[in-house]
Amino acid sequence: MSDAKTNTGRQLLEVENLWVKFPTRNGIFDAVRGVSFTLGQERLGIVGESGSGKSMTGRAILRLIRKPGMVSADKMALEGQDLMGASEKEMRDVRGQKISMVMQDPKFSLNPVMTVGAQIVEAYRLHADVSKADARVKAIEMLEAVSIRDPERVFRSYPHELSGGMGQRVMIAMMMIPDPQILIADEPTSALDVSVQTSVLRIMDKLVKERGMGLIFISHDLNLVSSFCDRVLIMYGGRVVEVCDADKLHEAKHPYTQGLLNSLPRLDRPQTHLPVLERDDAWRETESVSGAK
Repeated sequence: MSDAKTNTGRQLLEVENLWVKFPTRNGIFDAVRGVSFTLGQERLGIVGESGSGKSMTGRAILRLIRKPGMVSADKMALEGQDLMGASEKEMRDVRGQKISMVMQDPKFSLNPVMTVGAQIVEAYRLHADVSKADARVKAIEMLEAVSIRDPERVFRSYPHELSGGMGQRVMIAMMMIPDPQILIADEPTSALDVSVQTSVLRIMDKLVKERGMGLIFISHDLNLVSSFCDRVLIMYGGRVVEVCDADKLHEAKHPYTQGLLNSLPRLDRPQTHLPVLERDDAWRETESVSGAK
């Protein structure tokens, strides 16, 4: 494992030995296998191939794994609050208000039969005792904060009337309006073109810095994570195989991380054929990297 610097600011989240299991016809499938890390006031990237367990890790933190899925952990705490032992009512207070999650595709996250404004107002009033009029003012302010030029028009619009980039900004506004301590962003820019992607990342970076939040940025894009995040967890087969500083990701030591990096096309080093990532079954059985601080 690369030597990664400790997280910055106060510690917000502690996760120790997190497991997510699903029963199948062939026995128990371990989707997340003994993952441990902490999160401070920083941008923490989680990268890996599809099926590596990175999105499942984000959902497990919010206890959003549907039955018959099973979640267990030695410790999962938000500033000392035990999330594993919390009741469903207590978790509803955590979701959105303390930890928000931006899903991958806004088309599947926004209600198609409600206006954007109605959805943001509803989300805000779930966590704040305010009138509809005050919630509307706050929603307009939040739409402006995510660089939407005509917030009044977008407020009155339906999701199908928005572009992909606009929809993603609306989702960020909706998740940020309760002023959460942590934002989990699951592939928030994967469906966006490069110019819109850069704009969305700039907005998220600004909000995290201004509010002193912690950000968990889930992605398969190693170049994007290395340029945007502070630290990176690399996952394979449900485990964390390596932790490193984001700006040193290209110096990673684990053969899986090296294989991912070598599979990326590079403008400064053109190749006729990109190498194919060769996997080792031993990586699945190796204990998760400890000390992912």
